[in-house]
Amino acid sequence: MLLGYLKSLVNPSAWTIRARKITKINSQEIVIGDILVLKPGSYVVADARLIEAERLTVDESALTGESIPVLKTAQTLTGRDVPLAERANMVYRGTLVTGGQGLAVVVATGQLTEMGRIQTLVGETSVPQTPMEKQLDRAGSQLVLLSSGVCGLVFTLGLIRGYGVVQMLKTSISLAVAAVPEGLPTVATTTLALGIGKMRRHNVLIRRLDAIEALGSVQTICLDKTGTLTANRMTVVELYTDYQRIEVTDGQFLRAGKPLNPYEYDELLKLIHVSILCNESKVDNHHDGKYVVNGSATENALMQMALAAGIDVLELQRKYPRVEINHRSQERNFMRTVHIVHESQQLISVKGNPTEVLELCCCQLKNGRQIPLTDTDKQAIEVENERMAGKALRVLGAAYGHSNDIECSESLIWLGLVGMADPIRHGVKDLMGSFHQAGIKTVMITGDQSPTAYAIGKELNLSQGEPLEILDSTHFANLDAKVMKGLCDRIQVFARISPVHKLQIVQALQEAGKIVGMTGDGINDAPALKAAEVGIAMGHAGTDAAREVADVILEDDRLETMIIAVSQGRTIYNNIRKSVHFLLSTNLSEIMVMLLANGVGMGQPLNAMQLLWLNMVTDIFPGLALALEPPEPEVLHVPPRSPEEPILNSKDFQRIILESSALSVSTMAAYGYGIARYGISSHASSIAFMSLVTSQLIHALSCRSTKPLSKIQLPPNNYLTFALGGSLTLQLICLVIPGLRNLLEVTPLNLLDGVVIGNSALVPLLFNEGTKDFGVNSSSD
Repeated sequence: MLLGYLKSLVNPSAWTIRARKITKINSQEIVIGDILVLKPGSYVVADARLIEAERLTVDESALTGESIPVLKTAQTLTGRDVPLAERANMVYRGTLVTGGQGLAVVVATGQLTEMGRIQTLVGETSVPQTPMEKQLDRAGSQLVLLSSGVCGLVFTLGLIRGYGVVQMLKTSISLAVAAVPEGLPTVATTTLALGIGKMRRHNVLIRRLDAIEALGSVQTICLDKTGTLTANRMTVVELYTDYQRIEVTDGQFLRAGKPLNPYEYDELLKLIHVSILCNESKVDNHHDGKYVVNGSATENALMQMALAAGIDVLELQRKYPRVEINHRSQERNFMRTVHIVHESQQLISVKGNPTEVLELCCCQLKNGRQIPLTDTDKQAIEVENERMAGKALRVLGAAYGHSNDIECSESLIWLGLVGMADPIRHGVKDLMGSFHQAGIKTVMITGDQSPTAYAIGKELNLSQGEPLEILDSTHFANLDAKVMKGLCDRIQVFARISPVHKLQIVQALQEAGKIVGMTGDGINDAPALKAAEVGIAMGHAGTDAAREVADVILEDDRLETMIIAVSQGRTIYNNIRKSVHFLLSTNLSEIMVMLLANGVGMGQPLNAMQLLWLNMVTDIFPGLALALEPPEPEVLHVPPRSPEEPILNSKDFQRIILESSALSVSTMAAYGYGIARYGISSHASSIAFMSLVTSQLIHALSCRSTKPLSKIQLPPNNYLTFALGGSLTLQLICLVIPGLRNLLEVTPLNLLDGVVIGNSALVPLLFNEGTKDFGVNSSSD
């Protein structure tokens, strides 16, 4: 499916030059050495080296993840190991020509292209097991071996005590069935499925059942910048005119925090007007009164700023019709347009590289008047330009002039600087704090230059107040695998990253023993999304390729729902631990009762059918109800567990043995009462059977928390209430219905028997609750 989707991205035909003629051929017929004719709106069908380029811009977001079109050149690059995003003399399969024109000679096709390498990486990458999968597999194997050994011992003791081979074989097999918590897979699967339903209500789609549990285990989350941390669109965020800094927030202009009306500030208004006139974006006014802007990301941002200021863009363009345009070029890094003011005068509008535009100016506006632009003034503007660039802004300079000679530049008037950024998504800063509070390390991966990446990393506080560590992809080639593993474990920002590098980063973190989550929305993210324990794709802005390999899809692209998913994942894991704890402690008590009774010669307290019934009544429903416990209040205030930590540690097993012993001793005491009063008979066995079932069911209450129930206030769990009520009702029914009573070989019980059974069920609960404060229990659920 992914291969088919990637193929659909490229145009089925391409324009090439063959035999000195421009020919349109099927893209599958393209071979190395063909000359591609590149023009706006067409997809590039193969990797090719440019031999001619005239204002050629290409959208490479499919490969690099960066939304701003790249200006291409036919000049030779001199550096070694040039990052993919900086190969200005190359065009790549699957990218889109957004402007200009050019010729390129094909150097790679099919699987040898950069897009083909991504396909290969996705195909070769395997999905790792989640921590709980590994732990449940290990625990299940250990329990089978342990229960087999104990049941063999019970069988041997029974034979020694003189019981028949068939009887002991039935008992041992039934005990083996009861001892192994076969309800555990049902509990785990049902819990995960219900968790998926809960996440769906938060617009989070889970594509793999166990991915939601893996979310709770994530120790490091790798965040793709463009489209994930940022909005994937350019927006004007700051202006600098008349030596005043003006912030632009949600369409409002703020100077020193106070709203500013552009119509009352002549320098600002002229700056906005020039941004509209020296602009090729198309603005359409729909019938509903809303404007639709189509063009490059940079020029669209300028138009959106003007519309937010309340300027009638279409009227201004009609008032000053454009008669000539000079695009940015290799020799001139700015754009200039000429507009008619009236028959004897033309308006020149210029925008582009601030330094170059500044060199064209001799004057500036000050309080509505033109004054000379001195070297000191230019130096101050350059300092401001560097300050804005250091904030990861894309900075443009703007100027205008009146002249009949479009090549005349000495009369241009400086207006100011425009700073644009791909804004950080709303709520992402707070989300980073929530991740850090939950003990999850955040890593940003971007194709941006290091200064831009560093500024965004600082703004998001990825280093949690410590010095921010950043690594440029140019250093990857010479890194040893062990060094790479160590670096990835402490780096917070990776800059100028290619798809191969993303996969290397994820795998290096996994080699360092981390459970990794990876977010992304593009084709270039697909290999890393598949390799991570949890791949998270954007549902709205993401590509089909990313969604197909991801484990989790954020349907509304709101990264904030990730922390809800993490909370749900941790809660599910904690609840499954509670269920495992309950199942093992109750099943072990059954083994202890049978082993102890046979060892001391007290007969068979439970027959084969009673063991199977007990397994059905006490395991599945209470265990499932415990797996549906509400989230603990502190679930996001503790660090994620280590992937090497077993689902139950040594302290848990100590606690389980203690609790099982309490249940077993209490049951044996009730059985001893039955023997003392009725002898070794079905009546005494019935008392032991009822005592063990009741005490196990009540024991589920104690398994809700590792802290004494009397000292904490847990949220209600109605599922557990219904499960215990239903199981106790079933147990009473087996005493009432004759056919069921005969099948289980139980006898009617009197009031005194009932009192003994009730006490034998409550005593273990009180004992187990009372010993929780003595440090035998594990530290957390």
